[in-house]
Amino acid sequence: MAENIQKICVMGLGYIGLPTAALLANRGFEIHGVDVVQSTVDTINAGKIHIVEPELDVFVQSAVNSGRLKADTKPAEADVFIIAVPTPFHEGHVPNVDYVKSATEAIAPFVKPGNIVILESTSPVGTTHMVEEVLKENGVDTSRVHIAHCPERVLPGKIMLELVQNDRIVGGLTPEATEKTARFYETFVNGTVLRTDAKTAEMAKLTENSFRDVNIAFANELSILCDKFGINVWELIELANRHPRVNILQPGAGVGGHCIAVDPWFIVDAGGDDAKLIRTARERNDYKSEWVIGKIEKEAKKLEKKLKRKPVIACMGLAFKPDIDDLRESPALYITQRLSASMDSVTAVEPNIPLETDPKKKLGIDNPRFRLIDVFDALEDADLLVFLVAHKQFKHLDVSDLNYLDFCGVMNKHKKTI
Repeated sequence: MAENIQKICVMGLGYIGLPTAALLANRGFEIHGVDVVQSTVDTINAGKIHIVEPELDVFVQSAVNSGRLKADTKPAEADVFIIAVPTPFHEGHVPNVDYVKSATEAIAPFVKPGNIVILESTSPVGTTHMVEEVLKENGVDTSRVHIAHCPERVLPGKIMLELVQNDRIVGGLTPEATEKTARFYETFVNGTVLRTDAKTAEMAKLTENSFRDVNIAFANELSILCDKFGINVWELIELANRHPRVNILQPGAGVGGHCIAVDPWFIVDAGGDDAKLIRTARERNDYKSEWVIGKIEKEAKKLEKKLKRKPVIACMGLAFKPDIDDLRESPALYITQRLSASMDSVTAVEPNIPLETDPKKKLGIDNPRFRLIDVFDALEDADLLVFLVAHKQFKHLDVSDLNYLDFCGVMNKHKKTI
């Protein structure tokens, strides 16, 4: 254990907090996990999981069975506090750090001299300093508390692997905080733990995701141009990437997830007019979803004239990326919601969400005729298949004789891709 660290309190048991808590528990730490949702707490204490992530179920079951992972709705005393709560944005893309503030206020009565407080939530520059101010406002003498930022940088679908293998960036409010926090991460991270200050660590994570957003925007714009020119964009990118210094990313129906679809706005909000390229890329990726909706509506009108009735449309995939159940900022879900609001006969296939009697509330869809169906029903019943997410369950389907639009490249073998 690093410097007699035994007990860790993890605030937030979602897509980052729960994997982190389970991993640390299996490394021998005593973990007190906190979530505001009672059903989440109950599920975890039963040794089960409430999200889809490969290998996570095994880690959680082992951690709970060992007695080293316990979940609650309230924090407790610990040697290390890890804040891993959501950081969305308000209307107008204004950063929302309310959950970070609430989590900090909740732990304040339990923070003691010598404790380490780590903000893992991806945050606007200056949020780690805000954590210190909130602790001070709640009576904590922060002069003897080590506060640092260590942004998560894992890929959904590979979280349990990347929590250990990836390099980590640690930035403390003081050099001592940086060093103590870095040594803690070095007890379970095989990658290199890089040391810096808090603001640089915050900006590093925002920079990583903004870089990807800008490059995806280029790919998405290429896909729009290729549709205009009658060119298969996937073939084009494959050919262009044979150049030794070219690596174009893959286009899609937009950009989703809590990170890439959100983090660039944190820079834009603070940077104003000096963040022109980052803003334009973010707007271009948001526009791609609108462009996709327009293409689907145009195809639906053509089919309606041919069929003499409203066509049944099956949206293939709702998650923000392949092979997970995460719907946060998902362009596929947004597109499905928009289509359901304007068309009567819209269904959806999402292999990673259990078929429910009434999934409409979960998905934010009001259309009473909307149904979540399985892939085989979609192939049989739909007049138009719309591939929005390249889930593995879709990759080997034979749709060569069906009407479909492919916005994610999963059907590229048929060379009928938008």
